[in-house]
Amino acid sequence: MAPSRRTNRANDCRRQSRLGGRQSQPRIATEVGGGAGLPGGAPWGYHDAMPREVMDVRQVARYLNLPVQEVVKLAARGKMPARKVSGQFRFRKGEIDHWVETQMPELSHERMAEIEQGVSSHHGMDHEAPLLMPLIPAAGVVVPLPARTREAAIRALVAAADGADLVYEAKDLVEHIRQREGLCPTALLPGVALPHPRHPLPNDIAASFVIVGRTAGGIPFGCPDGSLTRLLFLICCKDERTHLHVLARISRMLDAATVEALMDAPDAEAVRERLGRREADVLADAGA
Repeated sequence: MAPSRRTNRANDCRRQSRLGGRQSQPRIATEVGGGAGLPGGAPWGYHDAMPREVMDVRQVARYLNLPVQEVVKLAARGKMPARKVSGQFRFRKGEIDHWVETQMPELSHERMAEIEQGVSSHHGMDHEAPLLMPLIPAAGVVVPLPARTREAAIRALVAAADGADLVYEAKDLVEHIRQREGLCPTALLPGVALPHPRHPLPNDIAASFVIVGRTAGGIPFGCPDGSLTRLLFLICCKDERTHLHVLARISRMLDAATVEALMDAPDAEAVRERLGRREADVLADAGA
């Protein structure tokens, strides 16, 4: 049977390098806006909505806590989105953020901790402070989330944010998230999806927030391995500095045991309590 369009898109999003892995080598762009796609899986045009900060090799190395030589090697082999300017590699920060996001399923919790530290240092944020729990509003954990499809799940998550007076126009936010899912599904972990707009929304939301939902049954959310999704984290940030920090923190928190505990939690309050305990444990381990 021929693969579906959805399966092909999920495979395309996953067809990128791993840190130190062996993958195909897409060409490096030498000018903005040309060619068929960005190295690392994002289509051309994706960068148009991304922050325009441009970084050199040393800045990317500090940002991702990588050796300079490793950054050069990844860029030279086309495994990290880069372009040559006057013979020197240059990186658009928004493209690097997207590239890291697509790498998350393959990165260890230790590696994610290093990335989070670099990201928070770059933006002057405290990587040892609670981050996720302060972003979840009082009614921001919905169990069960009333949804049997991806579209219904997105709408239900946005409705919860709207009910907390965090959204100025719910239908616009739904459309932003739908567009992001169309670029590349956000079901990056088995059983878990991290839906979010493709860029920060400084004028569309009242404050940065995370809404957590758990459906009664699994729903197709585009996970590359074909698994169904039950646990969802809607992430909406007013500024780009918070976005990758939040993604990295959630990725560090969601090991297999934590996902299982969240799936088994009897109600929304138990989900919130287990998330809070897990974030505290992650921070304590980092400071040990």
